[in-house]
Formats: sequence, structure tokens, C-alpha cells
Amino acid sequence: MHTREEKLEAFGRFLDVLDELREKCPWDRKQTNESLRPNTIEETYELCDALVRDDKKDICKELGDVLLHVAFYAKIASETGDFDMKDVCDRLCEKLIYRHPHVFGTVKAETAGQVCENWEQLKLKEKDGNKRVLSGVPAALPSLIKAYRIQDKARNVGFDWEEREQVWDKVKEEIAEFQAEVAAMSPEKAEAEFGDVMFSLVNAARLYGINPDNALERTNQKFIRRFNYVEDHSLKQGRNLKDMSLEEMDALWNEAKRQE
Repeated sequence: MHTREEKLEAFGRFLDVLDELREKCPWDRKQTNESLRPNTIEETYELCDALVRDDKKDICKELGDVLLHVAFYAKIASETGDFDMKDVCDRLCEKLIYRHPHVFGTVKAETAGQVCENWEQLKLKEKDGNKRVLSGVPAALPSLIKAYRIQDKARNVGFDWEEREQVWDKVKEEIAEFQAEVAAMSPEKAEAEFGDVMFSLVNAARLYGINPDNALERTNQKFIRRFNYVEDHSLKQGRNLKDMSLEEMDALWNEAKRQE
């Protein structure tokens, strides 16, 4: 791996390149916070996709794209005198040092759970205790991730199951209530109960150390992989999927499954 000096030199070169692009490139010159925001969201999702695939080459590439956006926002802010990249780094360091008293202070934390609990308590103190526990969960988060973060923050202040096995009774209860509303042909109530089922399953995943968003994305990728196998083999046979029976597609599906 590279030395600290080499890393700093590379980061400085990157900032120099960005400065030159902002000055000389027509596209870079016209960008604003508002125009960059959609691209930032896209780049973040592309990084997340690379992480799920554990593609080291793509992870490196996508990290660069995300870093570009971080530095670009700081560059724009520096032009109006609000802040620059140094301010971003300084504030981040100050926050990290303050929220890790078990590393930079005298507080003891032996487990990751204790670190998270201390982190949440320190965040509340930063707002003199007036900040609501769930106010740190961004409203724009995708629903699945938001549910996980809501539950995790509640856990950090002690609002959680005493024993994680207790969650299964709640899961069964919510599924039964959803089934009852489906049987009663009540679409609105069924939707509400289905939301409760998903929320309880996210809770179960959290309690057993599973990130539900990662788990669902892996299943998405698995389904795509197997379905593409079915489609590819149907085309090799000169047939259309619509012309195949469910039994024939199931046979190809199971063949794809066996090859994994």
C-alpha cells in the first residue's frame, strides 16, 4: 500500500485537477449544488451496487466518483466563501474525535454495541438534549433502509426487545393480521398490515445481525441470475418464454440453482 505522503500527494493532485476543470471546462463551470444532486444519488447507488457485488475494481472506481462529488460541493462553497475542503475535513475530524471518547478520551467501550450507544448519547448532547432520537434519520432514505435506521436508533436508547427471540411472535402476529385483511378484501388495511409485516421482518433481521437491504439486494441479484439462465436456454431452444410451460421453466430454474 502507499505511504501517507503518497496519499496526500495524490489527494492534492486531485484537488488541483478539480480546480482546473472548474475554471476551464464549460460543463464543470456551470454545475451547481442543485444540478449535481441527481448525479450524486446515482453515483452513491452505483457504489452500493459494486459493494454488494464485492467487485474491488468497481468499488475503487465508484469511490473516486463519490469523492469527486464531495470535493465538488466543497469547491462550489469555497467560491462563495462559505467553506472549503479544509473546513469539511476539520469538522469531520472534530466530530470523529468527540464521538470516540473511548479512543481519544477516557471512556471505556469494549463492544461495537457500546460504541453505538455512546455515539447516540453524544449526538443528543450536541443539541443540548433537545434533538429528537429519530430526527437524524433522513426523510429521503429508501423505506427499507429507513426502517432499519429507525429501529437501530430506538435500540440505542434502550427501546428494544429484551430477548431477540421475542420478535418472532410479533412477526407471526403481523402476518396473521395481514392475512385477515386480505381475506376480508380490504386493500387499504391490507397494505397497512403488509407494512407492519415488513417492519417486523426488518426488526428480526436487525436483531440477528443481518442488514435487510443487503439481503434483499442479494436475492434480487440471485433472481436475475437464475431468470436470465432460464431465458438464455429458452432462446437456445428457439423458443419464447411465453410459449414455455411453468414446469419447463421450473426445470431450467432448478438447473440454474444447482450450478450456483
